[in-house]
Amino acid sequence: MDPVRNPFAPGAGQRPPELAGRDREVDAFEIVLERVARGRPERSLVLTGLRGVGKTVLLGELRSMAVRAGWGAGKIEARPEADLRRPLSAALHRAIRDLAVRHPDGERVAEVLGVLKAFALRSAPEGAKLRERWQPGIDVPVRTGKADSGDIEIDLVELFTEVATLAADLETGVALLIDEMQDLSPDDVSALCAACHELSQSRAPLVVVGAGLPHLPAVLSASKSYSERLFRYTRIGQLDRADADFALLAPAERENASFDPDALDELYERSGGYPYFVQAYGKAAWDAAPRDPISAADVKMAAPDAEAELAVGFFGSRFERATPAEREYLRAMAELAEGRDEPVGTSGIAEHLQRRASSLSPARDSLLKKGLVFSAQRGQIAFTVPHFGRYLLAQA
Repeated sequence: MDPVRNPFAPGAGQRPPELAGRDREVDAFEIVLERVARGRPERSLVLTGLRGVGKTVLLGELRSMAVRAGWGAGKIEARPEADLRRPLSAALHRAIRDLAVRHPDGERVAEVLGVLKAFALRSAPEGAKLRERWQPGIDVPVRTGKADSGDIEIDLVELFTEVATLAADLETGVALLIDEMQDLSPDDVSALCAACHELSQSRAPLVVVGAGLPHLPAVLSASKSYSERLFRYTRIGQLDRADADFALLAPAERENASFDPDALDELYERSGGYPYFVQAYGKAAWDAAPRDPISAADVKMAAPDAEAELAVGFFGSRFERATPAEREYLRAMAELAEGRDEPVGTSGIAEHLQRRASSLSPARDSLLKKGLVFSAQRGQIAFTVPHFGRYLLAQA
């Protein structure tokens, strides 16, 4: 097969494997766009799932849908211990620019941008020198008195209201998409929930679409007890067999190629239906196959190449972030689960390592902060990365 035209290489396909099987989520967001633009009540969205299931790619598609519908849209990626004001200001600046090209009142647009600039400038700490202050690149005068109190919860409510009002002038809406949402600070999560609550009460046309790890709903619930009423939660998981086959067959058919049924069996067995792995094994099989159709023998021959690439770029890059104590904890998890993608008890880990549970708490807490594990439920812990346990056992 021609490796230059490999349809499974990153960015090569019109509809990447990460979006196969996501029609339900796409259709649901289409309804949200229509309902919000008509002034109907609608909850914001939260997508949750393990690493490698295509949450980020799906967020990008939802953003494109909003833009095609005439909405303003901005996207950010939350980072641990990072201030929300800067990336949020940049994202909403982008959304306002989307609206500004159609808004008939330039002064009104400038007024909202001025409020946004005031919000952004509050990211500088009190007493910071002028040269240390971040300049948001918004070329309008600052409008003081709104979204500039320094209290992120108050400011976010006022800012979202201003931006939503601008969209309402055009009978459209604004979508703010937040990836890695579980990494927001507790204060920022609380402010975001409060702002979404206010928007839902006033039916303002601004929707937050968050994506994060499986424990994100627990993070939101711990911040505001009413958060379960604010968001529509959707779990993004593995592809079923039909969707996994489609993710392989559709790109191949565009290149006038195909897979044997046995090859599809082998690919699903190795990938487990996880979109990132479907793409990795599909790419390797395409490069290894000498002719069409791609056979099960081609998949088996290419599997070591796919696994070597995953070991470096997907698994290894995460494992290297762990300290020796954290690696010991991770390996214990893998051994207890026998490499399967399932949670294990924290007390069982302590027994396995012949250690007191309290002595393992620092390693567990650090792994939680690094996003390598999550608390499936009280007293249990699981990998955020599919097949990570299998990788660790292979390394051992």
